[in-house]
Order: sequence, then C-alpha cells, then structure tokens
Amino acid sequence: MGWRVGVDSGGTFTDVCLFEEETGRVAVWKVSSTPQDPSLGIAQSVAEGLAEIGATPAAIAYFGHGTTVATNALIQHRGVRTGLIVTEGFRDLLEIGRQKRPDLYDLQADKPETLVPRDLRLEVAERVRHDGTIERALDAEGVRHAARQLRAAGVAAVAVCFLYGFMRPEHESLARRILAEEFPEAFLCTGHEVAPEFREYERLSTAVVNAYLGPVMQGYIERLGTRLAELGVAVTPHLTQSNGGVIGFAEAARLPVRTVLSGPSTGVVAAQEIGRTAGFPDLITFDMGGTSTDVALLAGGACRLTSEAVVHGYPIKAPMLDIHTVGAGGGSIAYVDSGGLLKVGPRSAGAAPGPVCYDKGNTEPTVTDANVVLQTLNPSHLLGGRMAVRQDLARAAIGRLADALGLDTMRTAQGILSVVIANMARAIRVISVQRGHDPRDYTLIAFGGAGPLHAARLARELDIARVLVPRNPGILCATGLLLTDLRADFSATRLVKLEPGAVTEIAAQFTALDARAAAWFAQEAVPEASRRLTRTVDMRYAGQNYEIAVPLPDGGLDSAALDHLARDFAAAHRRLYGFEAEGEPVQLVTYRVEAAGMVRKAAFRREAEGDADASGAIRASREVWLAEAGGFVSCPVYDRALLQAGNHFAGPAIVEQMDTTTVVLPGMTARVDPWLNLILEAQ
Repeated sequence: MGWRVGVDSGGTFTDVCLFEEETGRVAVWKVSSTPQDPSLGIAQSVAEGLAEIGATPAAIAYFGHGTTVATNALIQHRGVRTGLIVTEGFRDLLEIGRQKRPDLYDLQADKPETLVPRDLRLEVAERVRHDGTIERALDAEGVRHAARQLRAAGVAAVAVCFLYGFMRPEHESLARRILAEEFPEAFLCTGHEVAPEFREYERLSTAVVNAYLGPVMQGYIERLGTRLAELGVAVTPHLTQSNGGVIGFAEAARLPVRTVLSGPSTGVVAAQEIGRTAGFPDLITFDMGGTSTDVALLAGGACRLTSEAVVHGYPIKAPMLDIHTVGAGGGSIAYVDSGGLLKVGPRSAGAAPGPVCYDKGNTEPTVTDANVVLQTLNPSHLLGGRMAVRQDLARAAIGRLADALGLDTMRTAQGILSVVIANMARAIRVISVQRGHDPRDYTLIAFGGAGPLHAARLARELDIARVLVPRNPGILCATGLLLTDLRADFSATRLVKLEPGAVTEIAAQFTALDARAAAWFAQEAVPEASRRLTRTVDMRYAGQNYEIAVPLPDGGLDSAALDHLARDFAAAHRRLYGFEAEGEPVQLVTYRVEAAGMVRKAAFRREAEGDADASGAIRASREVWLAEAGGFVSCPVYDRALLQAGNHFAGPAIVEQMDTTTVVLPGMTARVDPWLNLILEAQ
C-alpha cells in the first residue's frame, strides 16, 4: 500500500493529486508551471504535495503524468529539424495533402506550416502495389545516399513513409536499418510503426509529426525521469496518451504523436467516472485552463473515440478521445482588432508572464484580469492565499482597453467575459448540435482552474439546466490519471468484402493484432488476470470514403459474428446518416484491437447527507459586479472545504477553494451531493 500520484502539467499551472490506497484519503496541490522546463514544475509540485501530507517519495506506489509538451511543441513549431524519405514520385505529397482549403469559404486562409522543407524530403526507388505484391525492390544504396544527405544537412529526426508500407512493411524496415547504420544519432520512425493504416497523406503526416516531436519528447522524458529519480521516486512512471490510457515513458518517447492530447484526455476520463458515480451519464465536459478550453460530449457515459483527427492543422491517425479545443483560457489576451471590435484569444499570456494581475511584467489584459476586476475572482490572492494578485494593475490594463473601445472599465471587463463565453459556446455546439445532440439534454461538468468560474454563464448561453462542479475541479486532469488503465491500440488495414468466406481473412488479421497486444502486455509486465482486449472493425459500403467503427461481438469469429457485424453496421449507418443501403456490398477496412492493463484505481467515497443549511461554510462577503444584476451585488463567499453533503444555498454566491472559484448566478441554486460534487441548477 502507498500513495498513487497523478500530475498534470499545463500551460499555466501544474497540478498534483495524491490518493492513499489504504485509507482512500485524497490530497491535492498546485504550483505555477515552468514552461522553460516543465519537469522542474512537476518535481516541485510532487515534493511540495508530499510535504503537505507528511509523506516521502518512497511511499509513492504509482506515478502517472499528463503533459502538454508535445502539443505545445506542435502548436509553436518548436520541434526539431526533420528529414523525410518517401517513395520515388511522392516527394510533394506532404505539401499537396488533400488539395483542400482549411476553411472552404475563407479565401485568405493559410495552410499550416509544412514541417519538413522540400530540400529535406528525399525520394528513393521502391514500389509495392495495392495488393501487397512488390513491383520494385527497395534501392538500398539510394537509402544509404539519402541518409548521408540528411545527416550532412543537420537533421535530428528522420521519418520513412512509403506508399504501401502498411501492406508490406519490409521496405520501410530495411530503410530504417540502413538509416540506423548511417545515422545512429537520429530519431527514426516509419509509417507502419506509427500508423499502419491506409490513406497515404494522413499516414505520412502522422509519421512526420512523430519524428518532428520525437527528440523533444525524448529529452523531456529523460530530464523528468532524472528529476523523479533524484527526488526518490522508485516506481516506473507512466504518461497519458490521447486515448485516455497510460503507457510507459519508453513507449511515449518512441510514439510521441500519441500524446498530443495527453493533458486533456484524463480530465474526460475523470468526468466519465464522476458522472457515472453521481448518476449523470450524459455529460458535456468543460475544461477551461490557463491557455485553452477543451470540450467533449459523453453520451451514455462514454466519450467517442476517434482514430483520426486534425490537431492544430496537422492530420494525425492515432486513437484519441473526441475532444475539441479552442484558444480560450484564463490567460487569453483581450484586444481591439483592426475593425475596432473586442476580441479574446487565442494568444495567451500563459504562466510566464501570465495575466497582468500576477505582476510579472505583462501589460495586456486577460480573462483572469477581467474576473479580478469584476471580483468574481478574489481581488487580493489565489491558491488559497499562496499567490498574491494585483487588482490595481488589472484595472489599469482593462482601463486602457476600455478607452480604446469607448466604454467604462467594468463593462469592458464584462465584455471580455461575454466574448470568451461566446467562443466556448461555439465550441460546444460543434460537438453537440452539429452532430445531432441537443445540449439541453446534457449536464455540463465544469473543471480546470477556470471552468467553474464561467460554467454558470456558459450553461445559460446554451440553455443547459444543470452544472456539476467536482470536488477538486482545478486538478481533475491529475485525478483522472488515478482512474485510468494502461492502454495501447493496434490496427491493420485490409479491404475485405463482408461475406461468409471472409471469416478466415478476418481471423488472420485479429490473430496478428492479438499477438502484438500480447507482446505489449509482456513488455509492460501486465498480469494475465489484468489483461483486457476490445476488438472493433471500421466498415463502410463499397464506394464510400469514410468508415464507421463497429464492435466485434464476443465469442468466436464465425458466420453468426459476421451477421452481427452487418446488423450493427446498418444500425450505426442509419443513426449517423439517416438511412441504410440495403443490398449494397459492405467492406471491412481497418481492424483494431485495444489492449488494456487493468490497474488499481482511486475511488470516490460517499458521504452521509446532513443539514441543508450551508451558512456554516460562509467565511466572508464580497461585492461582485454581475451583469445579471446590473452592477455590484453583495455575495456570500463560501469555503468549499466547509460545505457538507446535503447543504443547499441560492445565488448569487461565490464558492472558493484552493484550486478554483465557482460562481453561482442569481436565479440558480446549489446543492452538495453525497460525493461532495456541487450541483448548480436553474430555478
């Protein structure tokens, strides 16, 4: 028995959640992030968090970590100089892409920066046909020559991606061996290792992103591993993937492209568990941090898993939770655009220098500054008193913006909140209304350091009647690290017509994938009793260009199983597109196996419900400027730590805790449920 520790390293704060296995005790801690070297902030947060509870690093039984290192490196183009080797004739595929504009109706839209310049994209002679037959063997000397060229050009990473490498990986494997001989210091990856699926452009993009981020993640993981060892952490650390599961540091360093949503994915995992426990399976997650806001829809208690997404302009074929991100966070900068309109984000003040009120040199007002001026946030300190803030600096910065807009300071501050709320509402409509879901049928679960601060207004904007604020919303992503399993995903593409004779071919594909999963289980030392496999098939009607993932039924693979797949595919197609094409041939395209190593998890304890009177938790009163009331209103300030299960109170009110602040608007009630979640409801 010991402490299970989860650490989430964000752009503004680094959060740590500690769970004692024997007693079920939960403790949380939060420090400012260290963008110049995130491992510094992680080591600091763990050391301070352990000191706060009187434990030592030797007591850590599990260490899980979520990071934005890969994401930020991709967004800010801080990856390494990368080389690319492709099939002869396909040098420009990375730049041509799908010949689509990022935005159909925006004639001025810019495509994202190409991660490998043309002079570092080299061709070699080889050709595998679509059916896997080899038309032309790989020119090994050509690969050797390309390796020497790239080494002389000073690249730090090389991606190899041949046209049909997913069908016959031998050429890519041979090219990698030659590169390792000629260029041993480079980070190397191949298309079939990173994304063994069809669609050449997306596979190529994924391999390039992986190579581009590889040395960045390797260096970060090495530094973090060293700092944890120096701290005295003896257990094997794990890192979150975009799919919500965790993997070992070595695997994360090999496949960094699978960690681009590492940070927000575990927040969704935690929200899923909280919703299930509290009895709210249909949720819209609202995770607002210092730099961005991440939203996801959980229908029936599960978040949709996608096998392909565009992340900051780059297509990536990797399993990831269906999370939508916008540049709207507490540090998002407010400004007046060339047309004289107020805009907020996506540019952020981050952790350094941070909002103006942090007094670290920034002079541009942010969302956090607006809340400090309006006094929805404590105007003198944050983090339970550990971090002083300067309201006078925030007021002066917003005053300058107000002068440019011709408004007074308070209305400008409220305008900043209104703009950022509109941005976040638009993001939620993308994952709900645009996909056939009515947000009014869902509960909004708010977390992240700034989520509960804005959740009530966002809910009103979307006509959502209920908001759930977890017990420790500011560190929920760190909590999610203690609620997830080890996980890896394996896939292969083979086009097979759905008919009785296909059983043998389908079984062969899953047998090969199961073998890869078994090797991964052995590598991660997962006991037999803790191993779980989930199998799905991507299916489509012949001639379609997009597939639908259909679960493979349990049991043996026979004609009955194929009939089951056919029925489930037809039902899914009808639900998604409104019809089914009876009699049209159906194809099985990509076969997937999800391997999960079940681990001991943190648990939420139910508390006995007490008196409805919450007045004992009131510790102060504060004048808060509320647009809903037309100006300043005296609001009771509740201490979240003193609220007990069964307590009720009405808005307007403020609830403060170390990791966040919750605003309860006029016309709303708040109650504390048996799991100490705060439930806000419109009257």
